[in-house]
Amino acid sequence: MKFYNLKHPEQEVSFSQAVRQGLGKNQGLFFPKELPKYDDIESLLSMPLVERSVKILYPFVADDLTEEQFTDIITRAFNFPALVQPIDENNSILELFHGPTLAFKDFGGRFMAQCLQSFTQDNDDKITILTATSGDTGAAVAHAFYGLENIKVVILYPKGKISLLQEKMFTTLGGNISTIAVDGSFDDCQELVKRSFDDLELAQAIGLNSANSINISRLLAQISYYFEAAAQLFRQRGKIDDLVFSIPSGNFGNLTAGMLAKAMGLPIKRFIAATNANDTVPRYLKTGEWSPNETVATMSNAMDVSKPNNWPRVEHMLKSGILPESCLSSVAIDEEQTQIAMHNLNGLGYISEPHASVAYKALKYDLNDNEFGVFLGTAHPAKFKETVESTLGRPLGLPKELADCSGESILSSEMNADFTELHTFLMAHAS
Repeated sequence: MKFYNLKHPEQEVSFSQAVRQGLGKNQGLFFPKELPKYDDIESLLSMPLVERSVKILYPFVADDLTEEQFTDIITRAFNFPALVQPIDENNSILELFHGPTLAFKDFGGRFMAQCLQSFTQDNDDKITILTATSGDTGAAVAHAFYGLENIKVVILYPKGKISLLQEKMFTTLGGNISTIAVDGSFDDCQELVKRSFDDLELAQAIGLNSANSINISRLLAQISYYFEAAAQLFRQRGKIDDLVFSIPSGNFGNLTAGMLAKAMGLPIKRFIAATNANDTVPRYLKTGEWSPNETVATMSNAMDVSKPNNWPRVEHMLKSGILPESCLSSVAIDEEQTQIAMHNLNGLGYISEPHASVAYKALKYDLNDNEFGVFLGTAHPAKFKETVESTLGRPLGLPKELADCSGESILSSEMNADFTELHTFLMAHAS
């Protein structure tokens, strides 16, 4: 299968090229030229996660990998569960934080790392992964690529704007993982990544790639857990055509993957893109004007994004007729509403962190009587220990993954949001 550049459709690449390049010409995002369609959904939903994921995703990679190679990649990448937990009669949470870094991005990060290693194991090509994180991408990417030969990782994050435990999960490793605290916002970090890709001489010199959700491999991996959620809910309820997924949205990769799953035949009814105060998309869907405001810091910091990079993929699916525009709505949830949602969930016996609480609150505003709501739990509550404890007034224990890194020293460099500084750093550290 070929993948084409949404900005320059004449640029077509293979899956392996799309994974290795990250971005196309003029910062264009790659999109599959065709989408496999599945009619026998019940048969797919009866399969285990790994077997099903191989079947639904293999058409995307068949030109580059044998089915045996791909099965090995999926088996090693998806060696932890996604779990649907009931909240009340009409709502469940899809917990995506049971991987090694306690966040949904373990699915995409580990899949991408396994693919890249497979594509580079027979040559000496050096790769530099440059990625920006608003919280959880950093840990997922760092742990997925840690110790892999010929691959160096540089992670940019907004200084002082992610939780300390989030920071420690990816800034304490060292080795082939370099981290930079940027004096600015996540959008500033993303802009530095984009400028690096635009510098063709730099990109070629260091073998530049990105592990943000702009990389198509991240999105393909995430398709798998929408099918897994549907499989569990079908066993529990006997139907899935009334499902509404509420997705805490920052860079909009999670939503993109869900929409791809629907386009491939999974009978999800519709989606709610739940944002915090960084409400570019809700305002755009209401007014038709794309007018990002200055990014503001919130307790749901991984969603503090005003210029979501994946929006062109979402809009393409809606405008081209791949999916009807009626399948997407968007709701902005403020800080007070987020805290109320955390308290509401706690009252139902469920401890939630802010991002899932935003998605839950959006469901409460937007779910109809004849629908069943599923909101995504994208990170373990302990990754936001201070916020959860101060909001709910109750202590929260640390899982082993966080306890192991909580006492380690942060190894980050610090930098202004200045491309010249980043260029110098990359040339020095990628050699």
